[in-house]
Amino acid sequence: MVKNSKPNFLEKLKRQNFLSPKQEGEIKSFYTTYLESIDQEQSLTEIDQMFLDFLEEVKKQSQETFQFQLYHKKVRKPFDYYRFGIDFFRPLIDKASSSIIGEKYIKEIVQHIKQNHNVVFLANHQTEADPQAIGILLEEKYPSLAEQMIFVAGERVVTDILAIPFSMGCDLICIYSKRYIDHPPELKTQKQLHNKKSMMSMSELLSEGGKCIYVAPSGGRDRRNAKGEIEIAPFDPKSIEMFYLMAKKSKTPTFFYPMALGTYELLPPPEKVQIELGEHRALKRVGIHMAIGPQIDMEHFPGSDHTDKDVRRKSRSDYIWKLVHDDYRKFEDTL
Repeated sequence: MVKNSKPNFLEKLKRQNFLSPKQEGEIKSFYTTYLESIDQEQSLTEIDQMFLDFLEEVKKQSQETFQFQLYHKKVRKPFDYYRFGIDFFRPLIDKASSSIIGEKYIKEIVQHIKQNHNVVFLANHQTEADPQAIGILLEEKYPSLAEQMIFVAGERVVTDILAIPFSMGCDLICIYSKRYIDHPPELKTQKQLHNKKSMMSMSELLSEGGKCIYVAPSGGRDRRNAKGEIEIAPFDPKSIEMFYLMAKKSKTPTFFYPMALGTYELLPPPEKVQIELGEHRALKRVGIHMAIGPQIDMEHFPGSDHTDKDVRRKSRSDYIWKLVHDDYRKFEDTL
């Protein structure tokens, strides 16, 4: 349990004057649920200092929001945002209850990258902290893989000032998710142009080789259904097709693998997709899980012999979704 010490973070949070009441409430929830969740020897002074550092970074964003490039390289100097994110979430991960399935495929992937080949993970997505969760799962045995992974990220994690400090510690390809590209309608064309430029950056990276890329073809996080069950969000056939075509065009060997993540309870998303920025963030100490399946055959799959290209692409998307879904079910009972 957290060692007793007089807290000062909430007192300083009350005295700040740069946050809206909503943002202040979000940070308070972030802090209080963090404290409630810690189940190890850690001083309140250390936690307060970490949150004070976080608050200072949020203040910087309120004064001048960091502008992410199409391809953002993690910022490690003068402040190491990557290490900050990993250290922030590590106490919330119950390592004894966490698991990695498919290590033999991870070793295979590491060899691909060493040979300057590319690897693309087609994955589900459950929390804002998925990049940090993946990093923590891989840090002991595969730290270099964790640090060099590139995440395809939507606009919310690069525009919400509470998410930006964590996003700055990741390598990102910044896009507008299909869930939000129509809002507001007058910016749709501008967003589509941005996405086109981002995909050009992606093509350049794949042509260089030696890249490991994570993408969620659903375009967003998994959520609970009406029965309260977490559903793996359906994959977008167009998204998968686009990545496959870019990979072929790059002429650098590129291998696709399914990745299933079980991180939902660490930092659950809002129950419904919301357009406005800012969301309630409640943390919980849990075990987290990742499963990597065998390399995906992007040409041969159930329905690959269909003459209609749209039906064929939908069949491929459904097939890959099922691979992720079935791997997710391997650790579903532990979540």
